[in-house]
Amino acid sequence: MLLTVAALITKILSAFYRIPFQNIVGDVGFYIYQQAYPFYGMAVVLSTFGFPVIISKLYIEKMSFNDEVGARKLIVTASVFLSCIGIILFSSLFFGASFIAAFMNDSELSILLKAISFVFLLFPVLAMQRGIFQGSGDMKPTAISQIGEQFFRVGTILLVAYALANKDLYTVGAGAMLGSVMGGLIAIIILMAFYKKRKINLYAFFQREAIPSWREAKMIMRVLFIQGFAISVSSMLLLFIQLADSLNLFSLLANNTANLDAAKEMKGIYDRGIPLIQLGTVVATSMSLSLVPIISSDKVKRNIDQLHDKIRLAILISLLVGIGACIGLLSIIEPTNIFLFQNDEGSSILAMQSTIIILSSFIITLSAVLQGLGKILFPAVTIVLGCVCKYALNTYLVPAFGTYGAVLSTIITLILISATLFILLLLNVKGEILKLKELMKVGMAAFAMFFLLKGYSSGVDAILSSPSRLEAGAEAIIGVIIGGLTYLLVILRMNTFKEEELILLPFGSKLLHLLPRRNRS
Repeated sequence: MLLTVAALITKILSAFYRIPFQNIVGDVGFYIYQQAYPFYGMAVVLSTFGFPVIISKLYIEKMSFNDEVGARKLIVTASVFLSCIGIILFSSLFFGASFIAAFMNDSELSILLKAISFVFLLFPVLAMQRGIFQGSGDMKPTAISQIGEQFFRVGTILLVAYALANKDLYTVGAGAMLGSVMGGLIAIIILMAFYKKRKINLYAFFQREAIPSWREAKMIMRVLFIQGFAISVSSMLLLFIQLADSLNLFSLLANNTANLDAAKEMKGIYDRGIPLIQLGTVVATSMSLSLVPIISSDKVKRNIDQLHDKIRLAILISLLVGIGACIGLLSIIEPTNIFLFQNDEGSSILAMQSTIIILSSFIITLSAVLQGLGKILFPAVTIVLGCVCKYALNTYLVPAFGTYGAVLSTIITLILISATLFILLLLNVKGEILKLKELMKVGMAAFAMFFLLKGYSSGVDAILSSPSRLEAGAEAIIGVIIGGLTYLLVILRMNTFKEEELILLPFGSKLLHLLPRRNRS
């Protein structure tokens, strides 16, 4: 629960800070920042969700057999292995920055890539420290370090953007990237403070007897490499999509227009959708993923019927919240765009991007469920291949349809990934996973919300033909409340969930009062 709350806070911060940042630097400045951001995001996933989980898992296994020497050998091997990976990734990005920037068709981006490359030198330290604490059953240091890192990073980025607002936008972007590196240093300081407070001697892990044989080291590195990267990649779905766009979207747009600044602005407007997609996906997956530990437990206990019910419920929740977020955003996209980003440019692009919330939520939930069932590698491979497909589709669709083509290539890619993962799930779980009756109820609720919000928006537009930013904000917020309550009420009153299913969800006990009386115990 502690790690889930920490992850939720950091992801919400990661989505929201982009809005004031874009307001300060504009669409071109936002384009510059977003071109380099996926590299930072990958380092965060490696140091937070991937390797710490596997290190803690292996550490717990060693300590459960009182194998303290084996646990120390694990830490030594993992430290050396992750340090090598970190140095390789840092060197590749730092010394290859000019090549990557040229590949992106914007040589000035090299300064941002060099700045962010230093974060890969920090990830091995963060992953190791978090893995040791989590393996010891102490989740507080990891949670506080994540929140501290993100707060410091976000604050530094916004301060740098404000202080350098009159400078060259590439300089502002590089400063923002260095702010991300500083956030990593703060996280290390927080973790070291916990080691001192807990009176843990890190040097004790590196005594002579803790040096493993080559055979032992090779076995540990194999597990770390396969499972660590598999879990990391499964958490990088949206980052890979952003990376594919960073690598060729601007270049393709630039080829279609003689004005490079116009192409940068188009990419910046397209990138406005990222915080909205992130936020919608976080809300959808935070509820559905809360069921994954129960799924893993039921698998171990061989409770087949309960396992099947929890999988069905997790997938239904991801679709239900994803569809609600998508249709809700779609219905009030223009006032939302004006309120958050100062004007309504690209509203049709953002409306089209809202469908990504449904698909990405579905894929992330499917990946987590499959990992809970022991299928760790397949989701990762599917996501990587899917994002190669996204890059290839961009080359065909962007020249024909511009940024609409980029959204279309993302949607096609996500449909292919979700179909592949869903087929794998059907092959591993007997019985009906999605019930047509439940999907129809979700569809009816979404339909009701859409028409209510469209009527509401039409009424507001008749009164305010050209709303100010503040008026657009009020329209958007009231629309969220009206749409959300309508959707929730229709879903619950149509008996979509049983009482025992609601109780399993965050705040589920509060929603019991909205069920029809005959359904309450």
